Amino acid sequence: MENIEFGVGTRLNHPEYGFGVVIQVKSGTYLITFKDHGTREIGKQYDGFEVIDLLEQADDLMSYEQLEQSLIKILREYSDLQEVVPIADKWRGGKIVLHPGSSELKTYEMPINTFFKKIVMVRDRIRVLEQKVNSSNINEDEKIAIQQYITRSYGSLTSFNILFKNKSDQFVGESGKSS
Repeated sequence: MENIEFGVGTRLNHPEYGFGVVIQVKSGTYLITFKDHGTREIGKQYDGFEVIDLLEQADDLMSYEQLEQSLIKILREYSDLQEVVPIADKWRGGKIVLHPGSSELKTYEMPINTFFKKIVMVRDRIRVLEQKVNSSNINEDEKIAIQQYITRSYGSLTSFNILFKNKSDQFVGESGKSS
């Protein structure tokens, strides 16, 4: 077969495996899913195919890494998944101890990592709320009012910034917001 490079979606017939579709193009091989024989990797130099429908290799295909980054961005934006945010080294392995005002009550202890994860969850949920407000169809005056409450919420949580390892992960209130 002449030097035609198959693109993803090319339909072809293989003498042994039968009907198949190219699902991935690698540097020296094609990953092809065959109707009755599953997925096989076949070298590009193989010339025994009967081409049913040729789709040439596009120059602007997205790499696996680009696809992965796009999916991560979409999942972060539209799901409840949270990114891994590191706690400041000085707090690693520590604990939060709450002493009640009444001596009849028990002291409460919690690993600081657990507390920190809950703070990060609150931060992430406020960010999702902010995105949903910004993309909603409510009128601009209501958006601005809600946005001010969100900004004040961030500001109320700035006390917890000492727990974050990276400044970029911290809460920013009204004084730190840029319009």
